[in-house]
Order: sequence, then C-alpha cells, then structure tokens
Amino acid sequence: MSSNANDPRPAEGWRERVHEVIFEADTRQGRIFDVVLMVSIVLSVITVSLESVDSIHSKYGQELRIAEWGFTLLFTLEYVLRLASVRRPHRYAFSAYGLIDFIAIMPTYLSFIVPNSSSFLVLRSLRLLRAFRVLKLTRYFGEASALKRALIQSRMRIVVFLFAVFIICIVSGALLYFVEGERNDGFTSIPQGVYWAIVTLTSTGYGDTVPITPVGKAISVFIMMMGYSLIIVPTGIISTALMHPEPISTQSCPSCSLGGHDYGAKYCKHCGSLL
Repeated sequence: MSSNANDPRPAEGWRERVHEVIFEADTRQGRIFDVVLMVSIVLSVITVSLESVDSIHSKYGQELRIAEWGFTLLFTLEYVLRLASVRRPHRYAFSAYGLIDFIAIMPTYLSFIVPNSSSFLVLRSLRLLRAFRVLKLTRYFGEASALKRALIQSRMRIVVFLFAVFIICIVSGALLYFVEGERNDGFTSIPQGVYWAIVTLTSTGYGDTVPITPVGKAISVFIMMMGYSLIIVPTGIISTALMHPEPISTQSCPSCSLGGHDYGAKYCKHCGSLL
C-alpha cells in the first residue's frame, strides 16, 4: 500500500516493523530489544568509568577504547533507525529522549577535536529513564509525569521563591561583611559574605568561613534557623500541584514517537497523529 506524504501514520513495511521493535515494549521483540539496550547502556557507562581509573587504563586501555567505540557505533545505528522509522523524525530528534540519544553518542566523535570529551559518555545513564516504560512500571511513569507537570505549573512560584532567597543571601552577606570585615579574614568582600550566606542558609556548612564576633554569630543563628524554615516552602508549592495525578499510558506515537499519553487516547497530544 502506498503512503501519502500527509498521512500521520509511519510508512508501512520495514519502517513500521522497526518502529514496533524499538519504540514499543508490548511485543516480545520489543521487550528483548529494550532489555539488550538497557544492558548495553549499563556496560557502556561501566566501560567509561573504568577507563578513568589509571591502574585499569594502563593495562586495558586499548580494550576499553575498542569497547567504547563498539557501544558508540551500536547506539549510532539505533539512533539512525529511530529517526528512519518515524514519519516526522525532526519531532523525535528535538524531543527529550531524542536529545538524550544524540548526546549519548556525540562525546566519542568529539574526542577527535576536544580531548577527554569522551568522559561525558556517562550521560548515557540518562537513557536508563526508558526503564520505566520497558519494565511496564506505569505507576511510576505516571508519578514521574505528574511531578513534571507539577514543576511546570509551579515554576513561577519557585522562581519568585528563589529570587527572595537570593535577596536574603545578598543582604545577609553584606551585613556579615560589615560586622566581621575588619576582624575576620574570611569576610574580605561582600561576594565572600554572600557565599557564606548561601552555604549557611542551605545548611551545607563547609566551615571554611565562620563568624567570630558575638553579633556575627547571632546573625548566623538567625540565618541557620531561617534556612530550616525555608525547606518546607518549595515542598508546599509543588505539593499543591500534585493533588490529582492522572494515569499515563506507555503507548508511543507512531509518527513522532513521543509518549506520555492518557489511557484510552486515540490521538497523539504532541502532533495529533492517530495512535
């Protein structure tokens, strides 16, 4: 059957079969492909990690390099097949998974131009996010999608909150510089005081810069207590957007190959194609 250029479905034949295998996890071939892919990703990350160990690299550097290129060529072939098996490859290429797949293969090729760029191959571990779909953990996939929606809905409130925290850190840093500057070598400037305020407000407490005057210590106690109280603010902001999570299907769109559709949906929420 010939395909129309405006037809939202993928072309029939080998492209349809490839799409069924590499994008769907509800067939035997698809499950086998996804499991092999997950194992390959884990092994490639282990390979890159071992290559950074001097004692291992000195003995098995050549073997690890060959393995790294083998995984890169495998993932490159997979990426090309993903693009070839959809009607609108640009939609997949610029989707979250598409960008992750692209980033997973580029560091090896960039190593010819930028030395040590292959160390960024550990970003391949991001591809393990597909495990939620592969293992049919729809409940967890749905919760992850609900959290994403909650973060998007709360982004403006979060920005306002972070802006307020930043102002508090600037004022606190300037105040400590005024109080401690002449007596404490750790507060040599306002930026140094702001650094101390951020470390203190976030309860990190490196201890490299500490106030020594009674007034400075009193201000520190106030900032520390404020830091503990601020922890609950972003939690409350996001929690209000998590009241009614919706179940999410693992079905992939045959046209743009994006997921996250509601159960029972007949059309893709991203491109409008028939599911």
